[in-house]
Amino acid sequence: MSNVQGGMKCVKYLLFVFNFIFWLSGLLVLAVGLWLRFDPNTVELLTGDGAPDTFFIAVYILLGAGGLMMIVGFFGCFGAVRESQCLLASFFACLLIIFGAEIAAGVFGFINKKQIVEEVQKFYSSSIADVSNPNDTAIAVIYHQTLNCCGGSTSDTSTTLCAEAEENTQDCLTAISDFFNEKLHTIGYIGIGIAGVMVIGMIFSMVLCCAIRNNREVI
Repeated sequence: MSNVQGGMKCVKYLLFVFNFIFWLSGLLVLAVGLWLRFDPNTVELLTGDGAPDTFFIAVYILLGAGGLMMIVGFFGCFGAVRESQCLLASFFACLLIIFGAEIAAGVFGFINKKQIVEEVQKFYSSSIADVSNPNDTAIAVIYHQTLNCCGGSTSDTSTTLCAEAEENTQDCLTAISDFFNEKLHTIGYIGIGIAGVMVIGMIFSMVLCCAIRNNREVI
């Protein structure tokens, strides 16, 4: 039998709906992580000996966060239905930890955004430094085809590879920067939206937990 009545009963069902949305948010984060990990363009650009792995490390963190959010959302739904103080308090603690981890990951990504782009640019630059090496040439061609670009902004060694490129073709260093900034912005927008949802969930869980405790004390 329900221990909360009136407005708190409404909060209970709102919390249940929130947790379902939070579970879907975790599914979205997981889907975005999988997209970034297996996106053909991204995989092609970061494949090969010496390719930087910083971007994929961030993606793996995103996948772990998505899976954790789905688990927490499930237990939050269960705690709301059962009106369990223990589960609701645990849910609040998990949300607080995830929220803190998300902020830390966001700060890490913001600080290292430039490093990620620079590492990929250096990887590309090294691939066009020696056009006599078939492996390096193959890597450079992948970048040219994937990003529709050719050469570095100040490179003279890429002239052979770009001999047939159109005159107004974008240089690859700029194209790389634009490509990864777009990916990182996608992650950032999703993170901000989910952070707002988590704050609402923490408020609802604490309000309901306090209401359950007060009702039990009255009884």
